[in-house]
Amino acid sequence: MKKGLILLAIVITLLVYSKSQANEVVIIPENSIRFRVVANSNNVDDFLIKNKVKTAVEKELVTLLENAKDINETKEIIKENIPTINKMIANTIGEQNLDYDVKFGFNFFPKKIFKGIVYNEGDYESLVITLGKGNGDNWWCVLFPPLCLLEENPNSSDVEYQLYVSRIINRFK
Repeated sequence: MKKGLILLAIVITLLVYSKSQANEVVIIPENSIRFRVVANSNNVDDFLIKNKVKTAVEKELVTLLENAKDINETKEIIKENIPTINKMIANTIGEQNLDYDVKFGFNFFPKKIFKGIVYNEGDYESLVITLGKGNGDNWWCVLFPPLCLLEENPNSSDVEYQLYVSRIINRFK
């Protein structure tokens, strides 16, 4: 009886694991540009600063990139606006006396699963803002194809989110 229960538990565990793996969908194209903001630490003040920087820079980038037709134009707009981004960060941080670093190029991203979509870990072309020591949690999104605004609707289902992401990616292929 015990052996049967143990065997049953192992089979159920394997079925649940394989089903969860089968549901993962990887759809972000290799030709993409990501945007990441890494907090100095996970304390409340650093979290608030990270969110202020993220909101300010993301809003500016969305405006700058809204008419970009392809990945090359997106890259050029980002490169041209690094000084503007630096000023925006300095203004947002204010008198916090917090160092920061802005890098545009290939940077490492950890794996993330959001609403059933797998964003694999790896080195990706990206704009990365590291605040202070960069020991806190990070936030990131995809600038090209333009997926950054998708997270603003927390009420969308996983299926709605995946369909919307697929439509945007297909538009920029």
